[in-house]
Amino acid sequence: MTPFPVPHATASWWRTQLHRLDDYVSSDRVPEESDVVVIGAGIAGASVAYHLHQQNKGQKRLRVTILEARQTCSGATGRNGGHLKPDPYSSIGHIAAEHGMEAAAEVAEFERAHVDAITELVRTEKIDCDFVLTKAIDVQLLPEECRTAKANFDSLAAAGVKSVGRVAFYGRDDAEERCRVKGAQGCFTYKAGHIWPYKLVLHLLSHCVDQGANLYTNTPAQSVSSERDDYGRWTVTTPRGSIRTHHVVYASNAYTPAILPIYSGKIVPVRGVCCRIVPTRPVTRLTETYTLRWAEGEFDYLIPREDGSIIVGGAWNKYHQDKSNWYNVINDDEMIEPAREYFDQYMQRNFHGWEQSGAYVDQIWTGIMGYSADSLPHIGQVPGRPGQFIIAGFTGHGMPQAYLSGKGVAAMVSEGIPFAESGIPRLFETTQARIEHTRNDILESVQDLKQPRAKL
Repeated sequence: MTPFPVPHATASWWRTQLHRLDDYVSSDRVPEESDVVVIGAGIAGASVAYHLHQQNKGQKRLRVTILEARQTCSGATGRNGGHLKPDPYSSIGHIAAEHGMEAAAEVAEFERAHVDAITELVRTEKIDCDFVLTKAIDVQLLPEECRTAKANFDSLAAAGVKSVGRVAFYGRDDAEERCRVKGAQGCFTYKAGHIWPYKLVLHLLSHCVDQGANLYTNTPAQSVSSERDDYGRWTVTTPRGSIRTHHVVYASNAYTPAILPIYSGKIVPVRGVCCRIVPTRPVTRLTETYTLRWAEGEFDYLIPREDGSIIVGGAWNKYHQDKSNWYNVINDDEMIEPAREYFDQYMQRNFHGWEQSGAYVDQIWTGIMGYSADSLPHIGQVPGRPGQFIIAGFTGHGMPQAYLSGKGVAAMVSEGIPFAESGIPRLFETTQARIEHTRNDILESVQDLKQPRAKL
C-alpha cells in the first residue's frame, strides 16, 4: 500500500461552503524553482506558509510553493471534529510517566498557548471561521476509570504541573447536573475552543496567495530526489513538472511515508469517523465541547455549533477490534461499516433534555489521521537531509499542536534557527533514534486499551 490520498473522499460537512481556492492552481505548470516547497495544505502546511510570509515582512520575500494532492484542506484538517482542545491532564499524565514532569508540562503549556494564539489570530485577521472560546468538558462514565483519572490528576497537581491548576473537577454528586450527560461519574472542565477548521485554513492560504505564494491543488508531490544537486537544491516531482528548491517541508501527515519512506511504520495512516447531528425540535443548546470517556482508551468527542447542530466523532469501540477497518488505511472514500449506525439516536441516548429532540445524523464521513508510532509528532529537520523539514504525525490531536509548530518550522526554514530555539516542545523533535525505534504504540494501545484514542 502506497499511502497517497485517494480521490472522491466521503463528503465532510466542513467542506460544504467551498472557498475560491479549493481547486486553485497558480499556473498550468509548477515553477522550475522555489525557495520553499510546502507539501500539504492542511493546518500544518498553511501555518508554515503563513508564518514564512509573516517572518519575512520587509525583506526579500521568499518564493513559496504549496502542493496539495487533492482539494485544499481535504485531508484530516477538513474532516476533523472542529475542536481546539488542549489536553492539560490526561495524555499529559502518560507523557509525564515516560518522559518526566518537566517535559510533560512543556507539552501542556504549548497546547494551552494554541487557544490564546488562535483566539488572537482570528481577532487580528478578522477571520470568519465560527470560532467560539468556551470550556471543554471531559466526562468519565465508569466509576473505576473516574477514580483512576482523578488520582492521576491529583498526582500531576501535587507535582506542580501548572496546567492542571486551570482544570476544575466535579465528582459524582455534581457531574451529571454540571455536564447533562446521563450516567456521568465525574467530569473535568477547562478552557478550550471550537472552530470551522476549513475556513481558518483557507483564510491563511488566501493570505499567502495574495502575498505571492504559489498554490497547486490536485498536484501531489510524487517524489523528492534522494540527493541535492550541485547548487544544494532538492527536486520535487509533480504531475505538473518538477521544482528545484533549497527547502522542502513535509506537512503531509498520514501520507508522509509515500514520499519520505524513512517514516514508514513511524507515521501510520489511521482512519476515523465523524458526523453532524441535527435536532428537529427545540432543545436547550449545548454551549461547551465534550469528550465522553467510556473507558481509558475509548471515547467520543463533540462540539456544539451555533446553528444548533452537533459535530460528533468516535465510535471507536465499534470497529477497533478489526484493524483492517482503521490501521494503515487510506480509504476515506469509504465508511467504516461497523460504525455507520453508531451515531443514530446518539444525543437522545446520552444527553438529558435531548430525548424528544428528534436529532438525526445529517451527514457522516471518514478521515485519515497520521498516527505516530511513539505517540509524539515528528517535527524539525529530517535526519540526514539538510534543508528538509517535517511537521507530521499528530495522532489525531493536531489542532492544539500544529499551528505554533508551523510557526517554529517556518523560523527554522527562513531564519536557520535550531530546533531548541523554535518554541516547539523538545519531545516533538524528529530524530534518527526515534525513526530507528521499533515501538508501536498504535497497535499496543489496542491490545491493552490504556493509551489515548483517535481524536479526528
